[in-house]
Amino acid sequence: MKLPASLLIAALLTLPALSTFAADPTPAKPGAPAVASPAPAAAPAKPAKPDLVKGEASYTAVCAACHGADGNSGIPANPKLAQQHPEYLVKQLQDLKSGKRTNAVMQGFAATLSDADMRNIAYWVTSKKAKPGFAKDKELVALGERIYRGGILDRQVPACAGCHSPSGAGIPSQYPRLGGQHADYVALQLSGFRDGTRKNNPQMSQVAARMNDREIKAVADYIAGLR
Repeated sequence: MKLPASLLIAALLTLPALSTFAADPTPAKPGAPAVASPAPAAAPAKPAKPDLVKGEASYTAVCAACHGADGNSGIPANPKLAQQHPEYLVKQLQDLKSGKRTNAVMQGFAATLSDADMRNIAYWVTSKKAKPGFAKDKELVALGERIYRGGILDRQVPACAGCHSPSGAGIPSQYPRLGGQHADYVALQLSGFRDGTRKNNPQMSQVAARMNDREIKAVADYIAGLR
C-alpha cells in the first residue's frame, strides 16, 4: 500500500539529518550545554629562509675585517668561519648576545643583530669553502693525534673524533667543524673552557678541565692540520 505523498514528506522531515549522526552519534542530554569542537593546533612557525644577499652585505660590513672576506680568517686568534655549520654559528651569536658566552669585542657586534641577521650571516659565510691549515709543531703533533683519536684514558678525556669526526668535519647543529681551524684559536677556547672564562658548553668544560697546557697545545696543533 502506498502512503499519500503528504504523509511521506512529513515523515522524512521528522528524521534527524544524516550529518548529525556522523558528527555526534551520542545524543545530547536534555539541558546539557553545547560543547564546541576544539580548534586544531597551529603548526609551529618555520624560521624564515635565510637571505644570502643580506647576509653577504652584513658580513662584509661587520665581520670581514676580523674573519676574512670569505670567512677564512688570516688572524690566528680569530676563528675561520667558512664551511662551519650555520646553526652552530647562530647559537654562538645568540649566546654572545645573551651573555651566555663572553667576549668583549663579539658581544658588542652580536648585540646589534636580530635573529634574522644572524641566520643571514651564518648561512652566507658557511657556504664558503674553508682553506686548509697546517700543523706546525712536529714534537707535539703526535701527542695531539693520540688525544684527538683516542682521548686520555686515565683521566677520562674522550676522543675528540667521537663528536667532531675523524676528519674534523663535526656534526651539523651539534658539534662544530674543527678541521683546519687556527691552532691559536682552538687552544684559547680549550683554555677558556678549562679556566671558566667560556661557559656556554658544560660538556667541553668538563673535558678541558682534565687537560694540561701541553695537551691543549698538542691537540690544537693537530686540529689545524686536519682535512
